[in-house]
Amino acid sequence: MDRRRFTYLTATGLAGAGMAGLGRPRAHLAAASTQELRVDGTRLNDRLQALARIGRNPGGGNGRVAFSDADLEARAWYGSLLEEAGFATRVDVAGNLWGRREGTEAGRAPLALGSHLDSVPDGGHYDGPVGSVGALEVAWTLADADHATRHPVEVVVFPNEEGGKTGSRALAGEVEPFELDIETASGFTIGEGIRRIGGNPDQLADARLHPGDLAAFLELHVEQGAVLETDGMDIGVVEGIVGIMRWDVVVEGDTNHAGTTPMPRRRDALVAAARFVDTVHTTALEMPGRQVATVGRIEAEPGAPNVIPGRVRLTLEIRDLSMDGISRVYDRLVEQAEALGDATETTFSFSRFYVSGAAPTDPALRDAVESSAEELAFSTLRMPSGAGHDAQSIATFAPVGMIFVPSRDGISHAPEEFTSAEDVTRGTDVLLRTLLQADAMEWGPPR
Repeated sequence: MDRRRFTYLTATGLAGAGMAGLGRPRAHLAAASTQELRVDGTRLNDRLQALARIGRNPGGGNGRVAFSDADLEARAWYGSLLEEAGFATRVDVAGNLWGRREGTEAGRAPLALGSHLDSVPDGGHYDGPVGSVGALEVAWTLADADHATRHPVEVVVFPNEEGGKTGSRALAGEVEPFELDIETASGFTIGEGIRRIGGNPDQLADARLHPGDLAAFLELHVEQGAVLETDGMDIGVVEGIVGIMRWDVVVEGDTNHAGTTPMPRRRDALVAAARFVDTVHTTALEMPGRQVATVGRIEAEPGAPNVIPGRVRLTLEIRDLSMDGISRVYDRLVEQAEALGDATETTFSFSRFYVSGAAPTDPALRDAVESSAEELAFSTLRMPSGAGHDAQSIATFAPVGMIFVPSRDGISHAPEEFTSAEDVTRGTDVLLRTLLQADAMEWGPPR
């Protein structure tokens, strides 16, 4: 038995004992204290595997892309289980599926938790489903224990996360009209897809939420990286979702004959670009902080073996937990590009084409995730999220907290994606306990 499994079983009192089976919530049980509440790991992981069978393809991956028949089947399955747990369900105009359980103190804004059910084409079974099924298990655990919360609790499934975070971005008022005509992997446009799942793209503005509409939002997710597994840590306490900026970079030199142009007389754009690629790597590595910078695409023109490239196009992407951090790296790279241009007699130009704002998590929720994990004897690591999530849009109008669990070998968006049942259960127990801590907090004037 590995160290993390032993720690988990000992902390939860499950060593040598079976876990509770499936079944309807046991609402007749006496209310449990927050210290006694634990999720049912068997039920949780059985449901995760049941969801994996919806949209599973012969190769073992999942094709449950947004707005597909499989996506509709998964949403219906999920909604029925929310209703069994006593949650009232509805679909808003953006296609977000909500389940609500009222709190004991009237007028309080709800605490929300959830994630997404859709996958990338031929994706895995954990990115999104762990957070969605984890939120469902929290709902059932509250119902099992007949545990009343002060705030209403809302469980939400966001549509089309993998195709642009449509549902969560609609709540933030970020979806542009032209996006509704974009065709998705299902063959339906986003607008058509929203109608398929019960929404109304003509009234998308009505989906928008504002500060105070939610007290706070929590999302459980697989890490999609290898940091937790490599470091032997149980729980990632997400400090924030990184901002992203991308630029098209053009390097201009002279196109000329590769055989007749002496080396000292060349203005080779590809040589300058190659040096810039190395500069991007070393600059991001050597500057203080946890920023990352990448050149992901490069094209030389005219692209013939006997012609000196006179023009090179490449992309530059920088990610960091703060937009100021991104700007610092970018400014430094522009300075170095100018120096490279002088040394190689070439010119560099930068044109920004993409911005995704950084979304720090709420400090109180960070502390709550960390203390919840430590109370359960789980090891923790504070870390950024290098990938985008629905919580990123929710953070524009409500406090958010995120919990990461390990991903085996850091693989994601592939059939080999895997998180152990023990890690899924650990993360969901932390999600439950963090929710209960958040319920005890004051989140501003009641609404």
